[in-house]
Amino acid sequence: MTGWRTLLYKETLRFWKVGFQTVAAPVLTAVLYMLIFGHVMQAKVTVYDNVSYTAFLVPGLVMMSVLQNSFANSSSSLIQGKIMGSLVFVLLTPLSHWSWFFAYVGSSVVRGLAVGLGVFAVTVWFGHPGFVAPLWILVFAVLGAGILGALGVIAGLWAEKFDQMAAFQNFVIMPMTFLSGVFYSIHSLPAFWQGVSHLNPFFYMIDGFRYGFFGVSDVSPWLSLAIVGTAMAVVSSIAVHLLRIGYKIRG
Repeated sequence: MTGWRTLLYKETLRFWKVGFQTVAAPVLTAVLYMLIFGHVMQAKVTVYDNVSYTAFLVPGLVMMSVLQNSFANSSSSLIQGKIMGSLVFVLLTPLSHWSWFFAYVGSSVVRGLAVGLGVFAVTVWFGHPGFVAPLWILVFAVLGAGILGALGVIAGLWAEKFDQMAAFQNFVIMPMTFLSGVFYSIHSLPAFWQGVSHLNPFFYMIDGFRYGFFGVSDVSPWLSLAIVGTAMAVVSSIAVHLLRIGYKIRG
């Protein structure tokens, strides 16, 4: 196996060894969201025509789980390696910064998609979304997981202790995912908050992903694809640059 594939295998095995915590726990959390929001809001919220609220909720919960767990995978691996001293063994290898990037982001995509499939398999019984455009579903799932995996690399390199990582996740990742239209259509918001939502790149990831199920969305899927693709290029470029210069991991 080449170096980056070996590192990818190691990072994938790292989260799979504790799959009950890294995969099963997020699936349970999503089910609880579905039970609570689906039961309480089903008769009170109207979204798209001929789409029940529980069906509308399924893609949002799936994508939210993909994004959060993709970020958690790469960020937790790097911060743990830095604090526990195990990252030095990867630094001793002749792997390029590109190998690091593909391994850490690739394993994040694998974990994000694994959790997303688990969430979908369980929540689909509550609502029955269609599959109008499966290719859009796959594209946005992979791009979203890749963006958050790369963002996790940036956060993992930047953070020097666990509370800094927790702050990044609690004050950046969590608000952006929860305020991205997971539980509602932004058309139900006042004009000001609709404008704020359009500044959130996570909104376009979830809206484009949801389009693949229903064939309708709050904005054009092509606009969402353009914004998400641009975000992928920008975040990946920053992550690769930080890995190239050894930001906070090389003396």
